[in-house]
Amino acid sequence: MPAHDIVIVGGGGAGLRAAIAIAEAAPSLDVALVSKVYPMRSHTVAAEGGAAAVIRDNDSLDHHAVDTISGGDWLADQAAVEVFVQEAPAEMIRLEHWGCPWSREPDGRVAVRPFGGMKLERTWFAADKTGFHLLHTLFQTSLKYGNITPYDESFVTRLLVADGRCQGVATIELQTGHVDVIAGRAVILCTGGAGRVFPFTTNGAIKTGDGMAMAYRVGVPLKDMEFVQYHPTGLPGTGILITEASRGEGGILVNRDGYRYLQDYDLGTPLDVSDERHPVKKSMELGPRDRLSQAFVKEQQKGRTIPGPYGDVVHLDIRHLGQARIDKKLPFVRELATKYVNIDPVYEPIPVRPVLHYFMGGIDTDVEGATVLPGLYAAGECACVNINGANRLGSNSLTELLVFGARAGKAAAAFAREHPPPDLAQLDKQGVEEQHRLARRFIQKTGGHERIAGLRQEMRDAMESGAGIYRTEAGLQAACDALAALRERFADLQLDDRSLTFNTELTAALELDFMLDVAEAIAHSALARRESRGSHQREDHPERDDDAYLKHTLAFCNGAMPRIDYQEVSITRWPPAERVYGR
Repeated sequence: MPAHDIVIVGGGGAGLRAAIAIAEAAPSLDVALVSKVYPMRSHTVAAEGGAAAVIRDNDSLDHHAVDTISGGDWLADQAAVEVFVQEAPAEMIRLEHWGCPWSREPDGRVAVRPFGGMKLERTWFAADKTGFHLLHTLFQTSLKYGNITPYDESFVTRLLVADGRCQGVATIELQTGHVDVIAGRAVILCTGGAGRVFPFTTNGAIKTGDGMAMAYRVGVPLKDMEFVQYHPTGLPGTGILITEASRGEGGILVNRDGYRYLQDYDLGTPLDVSDERHPVKKSMELGPRDRLSQAFVKEQQKGRTIPGPYGDVVHLDIRHLGQARIDKKLPFVRELATKYVNIDPVYEPIPVRPVLHYFMGGIDTDVEGATVLPGLYAAGECACVNINGANRLGSNSLTELLVFGARAGKAAAAFAREHPPPDLAQLDKQGVEEQHRLARRFIQKTGGHERIAGLRQEMRDAMESGAGIYRTEAGLQAACDALAALRERFADLQLDDRSLTFNTELTAALELDFMLDVAEAIAHSALARRESRGSHQREDHPERDDDAYLKHTLAFCNGAMPRIDYQEVSITRWPPAERVYGR
């Protein structure tokens, strides 16, 4: 049984940043970096547009904080937001020193671009492959440290708890199918979001809520799970993201009549920028993502969207930017549109529609990444610290995983130094139990009648119809009922693949098991919140209700259905006010 001081689950941006922070703060500590894919295939690599941090003289930390808090419809914890905006610039500069190739202005300054909900230009970028370059930079930096041991293609199935604290994980080594225990004095979950719970998503196939569900099962609440963000510009059929940077550079959205429909929706105050790129009110395409996605639905209801083979779309038009600018600032957008919808955006508009993109909710943590279970930490999209409130502003997420990945790494290192080595005998017993559970429930089971694909599709259909952009009590209750039935039917699941080596059917079954937990937390949290706020829009409760719901939702694992409780929001300097964006 391999034993380390700290076990990090997830090899993406948050996991790598945590590992580097530990290696720098406590070089004597041994770190295991466990990932179900090779780290450079983690989903951080797919981020395109940029990362937010104050760098220009006309900006300030307070400006960034206010944009974040108001963009989150006042559900963000303001103390956490202040920590975030204060530490963001140093993290970005540190990446620069490590080799991240930020795009530059002609005078040599770091270039910044506008992003939705940000009233000033503060989004750093590396063309439109920011996540790719950020992840490469973190990965190559991590290779400098000899105390980081990688466990690639290891699928974590269970958190191991002994003596009241988290002391390791059980994993399937995908090459052999053997269940291993990886022990540690502390564990950090950096497993990303759960976009695959929904049918149409920008998220890669690995984003199945594994860490969220594992934490949930050992008693850690999932916070604010009802707040799931749709990105307004996904490619039809694939869900591939067309970055917000395309609108930051001046792209516009038009309906079937060629009309720039966002001018009808009063999405925000003008940006504090002045150039010729935005011939109409500048805030339209750079309003917050929740409002742009909602505007699409309103256009659809008016019959002004464009029918297509994968549902209705609108057009994202960047032709007026010209080939030179597109090739310099948006080369990946051109590549994606050309390859996946056979459209060259230099000459034709791109068909787009809202697509599930990001989870504002996740594992409940404090600003150090600590959960209520001693020894267990979380960072990145799987965690909810909460800086995003009811709606995340574009370009805050990459910076978030840097800031809170580093903080979680340092906090876990301090915890590990203060606590004894893991109890290997107890962990070995739990590992044997996990091996037997997987064999009995999946590999050796016979006579089942359900298949993964059918259950998974029914789950996604229930979530889209009941917990999509607009919600009602009846729709959410139907989703909760459907998920409960699917959970019962999951017990009758039958696998056809009995092999051990790279058994992808087994991992798909385990991912579906995790996703059902996450889906139930989303649906029940949304059913309990009888108001509209940010990305959570209840047609039967259309107003924001601060008196009753200026609080975080906590979903606890409680047998047949989640138990819902609430937690106060941290308000420090900015009392709740009317959101700056119109309805």
